[in-house]
Amino acid sequence: MFRLNNKVAIITGGGSGIGKAVSLLFAQQGATVCIVDIDEVGGAAVANEIGASQAKGFFYKCNIASQGDVQLVVDEIISKHSAIDILVNNAGIAHIGTAENTNEEDFERLLNVNVKGTYNCLHAVLPVMKLNGGVILNMASVAASVGLTDRFAYSTTKAAVVGMTLSVAKDFLTHNIRCNCVSPGRVHTPFVDGFLQKSYPGKEQEMFEKLSKTQPIGRMGKPEEIAALILYLCSDEAAFITGCDYAIDGGFLKLNT
Repeated sequence: MFRLNNKVAIITGGGSGIGKAVSLLFAQQGATVCIVDIDEVGGAAVANEIGASQAKGFFYKCNIASQGDVQLVVDEIISKHSAIDILVNNAGIAHIGTAENTNEEDFERLLNVNVKGTYNCLHAVLPVMKLNGGVILNMASVAASVGLTDRFAYSTTKAAVVGMTLSVAKDFLTHNIRCNCVSPGRVHTPFVDGFLQKSYPGKEQEMFEKLSKTQPIGRMGKPEEIAALILYLCSDEAAFITGCDYAIDGGFLKLNT
């Protein structure tokens, strides 16, 4: 079950964190994995790791905030692999701040990557998928569904991703294109470690445990756990699922009191 043999998958932000876990899992399940990332070192390393396991992994450096860059990469992937069966819009950035203290530059930066970047990838890939169908998985967040302290810009962009997911799912039903999103809670990624080192020097472990306990299950998620859900939603076994937002959050949305 959940094999992706003969599938060509684009995974944005595939060079680290959840994107890396998705890239490795998809390759393990038989997909040809196209890692699209602005991080040349991380993206190339994951592609090499996939290649070392005798699977197919390719790296394409790209700034998803640039529609021109995205279109060039998509054209290159089509030229090399002839199809795009799966798009995982995982790339994104975070920001801490309220509507009062978030400056215009930071707000626009998040919009450009998290919203426009997702749009750019959809815009380039959908015409290709209309030929033979396909699956799109967008990365949302629990921040789109509940009020989180100091997450104004981030929550705004992730709510937009949920809206785009529903719109694409509706508009492309007749083209055999499915579109869903997942909404993780806190996941232990390199970003979390960097945030703790920068914001709480000397108290990293204390704050890590505090953040972990905000989820009823008592810990942060693992990138591999998010990747497993994404694999299911992108597999043929999920052929009856479209237009859905899946929380994977250790009970954060429903069990917090």
